[in-house]
Amino acid sequence: MEIKLIACDMDDTLLNKDCKISPRNAAAVKKAVAAGRIFLIATGRMYVSVRPYAEALGLDVPLVTYNGALVKGSRSGKVFYEHKMELSTAREVLAYCREKGYYLQLYVGDSILIKEENECSRMYSKISGIPTTAVGDDVFSTQEAPYKILVMTEAREFNEVWRQFAERFAGKLDVTSSKDNFLELMEPGVNKWEAVKAVAASYGVIPEEIMCVGDSNNDVKMIANAGIGVAMGNAKDAVKNQAKIITASNDNDGVALVIESILTRQAEE
Repeated sequence: MEIKLIACDMDDTLLNKDCKISPRNAAAVKKAVAAGRIFLIATGRMYVSVRPYAEALGLDVPLVTYNGALVKGSRSGKVFYEHKMELSTAREVLAYCREKGYYLQLYVGDSILIKEENECSRMYSKISGIPTTAVGDDVFSTQEAPYKILVMTEAREFNEVWRQFAERFAGKLDVTSSKDNFLELMEPGVNKWEAVKAVAASYGVIPEEIMCVGDSNNDVKMIANAGIGVAMGNAKDAVKNQAKIITASNDNDGVALVIESILTRQAEE
């Protein structure tokens, strides 16, 4: 089956440790697009953080952001799909985080709302290139439904905190992660795969014609369900276990290597 669409995670996948797209990765993406393939970015990041990378690659496609909660055109800004968290659920989560003293980030519109600046917020802004907005205790009483809520924990507490949220909010939230201390809380059924599949269908592309590339827990569903699921060399074991191909790491042009391989193979068929 010919691969017609490639969906790729950003952090620790398309981007290297310096949060940059390597020249080889960029060249491979552009070669794939020139060969008629659709290239999508599918990320947990917010839209305004992703768009500059899409522009650098010359992409004119819907961007899958917030783990699939918002799909928005890279150039047009057109909203193709939007699935925010229920406001009542968000308020329950915020109250729980306040009770437990967890650091959280609330993604409302194009803003990241936090209680106060600290080491966590500064670290995140350095990675994403997006400043956070400190609003004090108002963060716990949002009047607008968020796309997602991100909770940061110490690595040693991560599994236990994940369990707490999964059990307490069973049926109300989907819980995943993009890094070892980033707990991502979404509306049930919202994930990268469902969004990628919907975008692909709009182009007349079926799941068997999709290749997905990623490294972390929020990539598992798209890698497990795509025609070809690709895990980065630096991916978590849960991702590698679902993949058909394991490529090189994000610091060794793993995305470029698998794109080049697929294009070469299909040109010979």
